[in-house]
Amino acid sequence: MPTSYPEFNDKTTATEVANEFAGQIKDKIVVITGVGPDSLGEALALSIGSQGPAKLILASRTESKVQQVAVKVLQLSPDLPIEVVKLDLASQNSIRAAASKVQSLVDHIDILINNAGIMTQEREFTEEGIELQFGTNHIGSFLFTHLLVPQLKAAAKSSTPGSTRVINVSSAGHRLSPIRFHDYNFDGNDIPDDEKPPENLPPMFNAKAEGYNPWLAYGQSKGANVLFTVYLTRHLASDGIVSYAVHPGSIHTGLSRKLNEYDSVVMDKTSKVWRSADQGASTMLVAAFDPALTVVFDPTAVYLSDCQLAIAAPPAVNLDTAEKLHKLSEELVGQQFQL
Repeated sequence: MPTSYPEFNDKTTATEVANEFAGQIKDKIVVITGVGPDSLGEALALSIGSQGPAKLILASRTESKVQQVAVKVLQLSPDLPIEVVKLDLASQNSIRAAASKVQSLVDHIDILINNAGIMTQEREFTEEGIELQFGTNHIGSFLFTHLLVPQLKAAAKSSTPGSTRVINVSSAGHRLSPIRFHDYNFDGNDIPDDEKPPENLPPMFNAKAEGYNPWLAYGQSKGANVLFTVYLTRHLASDGIVSYAVHPGSIHTGLSRKLNEYDSVVMDKTSKVWRSADQGASTMLVAAFDPALTVVFDPTAVYLSDCQLAIAAPPAVNLDTAEKLHKLSEELVGQQFQL
C-alpha cells in the first residue's frame, strides 16, 4: 500500500506535508502530546495549525512551555481555537486528570498524536515505580490513549473509515531490545533468550551491559510503542480507527536533555543525518492525514519512516507479543480496557 506521495523523503518538511493534506486537516480536532518550544511537538502544532483544524489541544508536562507554543501558533492563525492541558506521563494521576480535562473540552477526537517521550541515562522511576522510559514512553501513552478511546470512536462514527487515527512516535531505537517481560523494570532478573537484545548490536550500546543499560531500556519502550500500535489497529479497525507508529529520524530536541556527555556522543553516532524539527515532524503528518493510509490490510504493517511505510523489527510487530504487552500494561495501570 503506497502513500499518496512516494516522492516524500527524509528531507520533506511537516510544512510541506500539511500543505498537501490541507483538506484532511481542515475542521479536525487534533490532540498532540509532548508540546514545547523547539520540539517536534511545536513543529506539529505549527504545521497542523496553519491548515484550519477545528481545534488543537496541546498537552505537556510544563504548561508554561506549551503556552509559548500556543502563542506562536496563534501568531500565524489568530482565530484558531487552542487548548492547553497539563500532562505528566510519569504520573498516572496526572494522566487521568489530563484525559478528564480533554473529555470536558471536546466530545470527539479525530487525531491523537502521542509525541511525548523521554530518554535518560540513569535508572529512574515513574510515580508508580515503573522504569521511567518504559513507564513514560509506553505506559503513559497507553493509559492516555485508552481513556480517550470513547472520543476517538465518536469521531469515527461520522468520518470516513480510517481517517480517525492514533499516531505513536516510536524510533529506529525499537530495534535495540524486545520487551523484557521478565525484567521490564531492569531489576537484574534473568530473562529468556527471546527477551535478550540482538547479538549484533554496535558495541556502544553494550557499554553498560552490566546493570542498568539506558539504551536497552529506551529500545524496549520504543518497541512497546510499535506493539501498542499493532494492538490498536487490530482491535479498532472495525470501528474505523487505525494507528501508525513513526520513526521521526534523528533530531536534536529536548528528548535527550538528561544524557551525560558520554551518552550524548553515543547518540550523535546513531545517525549521519540530523534533521530539523520541521523535517522530523513530516512523517507524523503523513501517518496522521494521508488518505491513502485509511485501510490497513495487515495490522503489522503500521510503521513509517522517511514519510513512507517501512519494515519494523519482527519482535515489534508480533501479534502475540502485542496481546501479551497489552495485558501487562493493563496490570501496570490497574485497569482493563475493552475495545
